[in-house]
Amino acid sequence: MLWNIDLTLVDVAIVTRDAYAEAFRLVTGRPLVKLAPAMGRPDSEIVFETLAVNGIPAEDDHLPRFLSALAVAFADRRRRLTGEGRMMAGAKDALKAVARLDGVVQSVLTGTIKGNAVHKLKAFGLDKHIDFDLGGYGEEVYPKATLLQVAQGRARQRHGIPFTAANTVLIGDSARDVQAARIGGAGMIAVASGRSTVAELREAGADIVLPDLSNASEVVAAVAGLTSPVGRKAG
Repeated sequence: MLWNIDLTLVDVAIVTRDAYAEAFRLVTGRPLVKLAPAMGRPDSEIVFETLAVNGIPAEDDHLPRFLSALAVAFADRRRRLTGEGRMMAGAKDALKAVARLDGVVQSVLTGTIKGNAVHKLKAFGLDKHIDFDLGGYGEEVYPKATLLQVAQGRARQRHGIPFTAANTVLIGDSARDVQAARIGGAGMIAVASGRSTVAELREAGADIVLPDLSNASEVVAAVAGLTSPVGRKAG
């Protein structure tokens, strides 16, 4: 079970932008004028586009320096997350309810770099049921569909069983998340809590579209319906 983070579980856009501005200033020596939109993309991709739209030619060391600065800047602002951000409706109950399904392992598939992903979920008490070591993150320079397969490989190495489209589910809020699930090999539950509409998520090919995570029983039923482990039942 893989969860997208931003606009699926939490919304911390204000703090994220502030951290990006600080990282940009430290790396380039210039103030950030325009931040490239996330749109479900990894931090590695956002960094390169942000440099470009601000007129900074990308150099070989820009990405590692920027991601390192971003990690420090975000960590310095982590105490602001709950005051300036919010947990998405139903997120905590949904995570808890899915955890009661037999055989479920929960991690994240996110464009956020790993350290910042941990801060985002811990700030809202959403980390309890997440195995962060199995996830896919924004510092890994892969398309999101490939990152999904990387996460499946990590889960297989840890648990000794294959993870395929038959027993992997991604929950996310963007059409890009849907595309990753379709290409990477996972069932897709889309939630219209982000910037993609219900119609856009359906058109992208989501298996199930929910308005948000507020109905935990509905989320659990969707997960169970898209997976087929032996003896699947709710605990």
